[in-house]
Amino acid sequence: MDLDEIRRRLADVVAITPTPFTADDEIDVAAFERVIGRLADGGVRVLTVNGNTGEFYPLSPAERRTAVELTAAAAPDETLLVAGVGFDTATAIESAHHARAQGAHAVMVHQPVHPYVSRAGWIDYHRAIATAVPDLAVIPYVRDTRIEAADFTVLADACPNVLAVKYAVPDPARFATVARTAGLDRFTWIAGLAELSAPGYAAVGAAGFTSGLVSVAPQLSLRMQEALVAKDFPAAMEVWDSVREFEHLRLADSSADNVSVVKEALHQIGYGRADVRPPAFRLDGAGKERVAGILAAWGVR
Repeated sequence: MDLDEIRRRLADVVAITPTPFTADDEIDVAAFERVIGRLADGGVRVLTVNGNTGEFYPLSPAERRTAVELTAAAAPDETLLVAGVGFDTATAIESAHHARAQGAHAVMVHQPVHPYVSRAGWIDYHRAIATAVPDLAVIPYVRDTRIEAADFTVLADACPNVLAVKYAVPDPARFATVARTAGLDRFTWIAGLAELSAPGYAAVGAAGFTSGLVSVAPQLSLRMQEALVAKDFPAAMEVWDSVREFEHLRLADSSADNVSVVKEALHQIGYGRADVRPPAFRLDGAGKERVAGILAAWGVR
């Protein structure tokens, strides 16, 4: 798959896969494979393993490698596979090489975890990773309002494999300014704040969006993307209304239960345990009941 095809195919629902755990707090291989199968059977064409919904930061380096290997083995050949990488530069590059060896087509670079990030340093960090894997597409995951359109231009001029951006700054007007200045055609812009933000970002330039909900109800996420591609915003907002309560549960208390809600939903329909790792925590009884009500309304079993 060449870089131009990868750029084109990223204009889609980009699923962020969860990482099920056993009662012994190890990766539940069987449940992991079943979730990947559910996504594939549901028609999802782009998978990101080791994203935040996959609990990237609480996983050990060996577990992150295992997650990539399991996803690559379980996903259909036609799936576009993206692997999340991050931490220090050497670790990110090592992870990118491993992902490439497993057949990944792209890496999503998590925001730098260092508390002091300069714009020039942000460029250098991504340039080092992209230069190390020139045959992989590189997707910066941007949550920092200080990253400007010019930073993407400088980075992509140096590294043509930087061809898409996962933009997760909760400000559609800023996104529009950055994306339109850096180039709507130069990069595939992926709305990084899931379904509730997808219509607004699509209206000003996003070509796809990330989703954790898609593991639970792939038909809803795909229906929204189909509507957005057709610029049928009323149809997209019908989906928006149906997923609003679920996504608001995930966003409550500064997204404290972002992953817990997804895992509880999957657990209730028979796809692994609801366990999450600290600093996340399992839903309380009221939260579980709300998830059950949402699943019933969706007709998901």
